Amino acid sequence: MTLLRSIAAGAFLLAISPSASWAACNISDAQLEEAVLENAELRAPQNRYLVHDLRALRDAAFLLWNYGLEEDCERLVGNIKELIAAPDMGRLGTNDEDEADQQLAAGEPQWHRLGQIQGTRGEPGEEALVSINDLDPGLLASEIIGAEVRTSDDMIVGEVRNVVIGTKDRWDYVIVASDGFFVAGENSLVVPLRYLVIDQKRKSFFLRISNDQVKAVPLMPDQEYDWLGDETWRATNDAIFQSLIPEVAENNAQLAPTESTTE
Repeated sequence: MTLLRSIAAGAFLLAISPSASWAACNISDAQLEEAVLENAELRAPQNRYLVHDLRALRDAAFLLWNYGLEEDCERLVGNIKELIAAPDMGRLGTNDEDEADQQLAAGEPQWHRLGQIQGTRGEPGEEALVSINDLDPGLLASEIIGAEVRTSDDMIVGEVRNVVIGTKDRWDYVIVASDGFFVAGENSLVVPLRYLVIDQKRKSFFLRISNDQVKAVPLMPDQEYDWLGDETWRATNDAIFQSLIPEVAENNAQLAPTESTTE
């Protein structure tokens, strides 16, 4: 009987211990991936960003659990369940663009706007920059999005906020949020990926043009990416990079695959 009492007391102490309280938030209860697999509505194109956001919330729940904030973790898992059950809730947020910009600004790295204007190129022992076309192995999307972009004279331009891949003319682009306003579509540049080089540590991308030359590049005209269908605007934008860096245009013309025809 004494042994049973000891086991019961030990179980009680374990239940109230901090390590046990962490387990109280079971992130798998949200069953997010199961819902994505089984619910056609969540797989619909208009809900693609919702699924992305739900996964980000799930990652946030894990961080809360990891720091022992199990009640906040449980609350967030509950929010995830609500959004899974009613995907339309994801479209009920505010339409106030100024308020959205203010909220987004809180998440921006302060050193982009307030410091490290001059980079570190030119230090002893630095390695040569590498063309995107010469990278081996290739880049992961996670290595591109969020990376800083600098000019050939090592001045900060901004950071990559999005990537456009697979246009019919084989031009891929990075959307570089610039000028200290890190909201893609406002003071953002549309940079052909082929015109970037990267340091060998894969920390920073570099344009092949100077800070003064960047001023000739037009800003991305809209946040809905309608410019992708505007051949005139895209041709003008691409031509600016071609004129500023003609050797890259020539090299890519030589490497471009030719389409075979069969009779």
